[in-house]
Amino acid sequence: MDFWDVLLIAVGLAMDAFAVSVCKGLSMPRRDLKKTFLIGGYFGGFQMGMPLIGYLIGEQFSAAVAGVDHWIAFVLLSVIGGLMIRESFHPEKEGMDGDVSPRVMLPLAVATSIDALVTGVTFAFLSVNVGAAVLTIGLVTFLMCLAGVLLGRLLGEKLESRAKLLGGIMLILIGVKILVEHLSGLA
Repeated sequence: MDFWDVLLIAVGLAMDAFAVSVCKGLSMPRRDLKKTFLIGGYFGGFQMGMPLIGYLIGEQFSAAVAGVDHWIAFVLLSVIGGLMIRESFHPEKEGMDGDVSPRVMLPLAVATSIDALVTGVTFAFLSVNVGAAVLTIGLVTFLMCLAGVLLGRLLGEKLESRAKLLGGIMLILIGVKILVEHLSGLA
């Protein structure tokens, strides 16, 4: 898996957190850089840590599933992408006020990074530099969340569902790419 694949995965994974950040930006009565960076830090930190945890879990099983690893990556990324697409049509609004206390942000950060945990499991089955991948995912999420808060103040709620839809489509396409490359002998 090359840098561009990891970057696309990072963008796809960050879409949930981006969508929540847009909603947080909508709910802020004024621009607040401290809150903006706090939101980016929560989401970026969890999006960075969860794939690492997933990778460590996946490493325990990678030798046993080496023959079907490409199918596992395809199925997991497709399921995550499908769930994101479904959520784009049925958005939930909990925690979408301006509160950035740990009581509100921790559950949101965990909820938006579960897909990153599962993606980390797939990293154990693929040729991925895990350190670079988790740093990329964390940084991309952090930056996208900063932009999301700022855009939320400007663009409104329409951006939220489109971000999840785009992220889901991207993850499914990456899963298909992994499967096709492996089955065609390109991997």
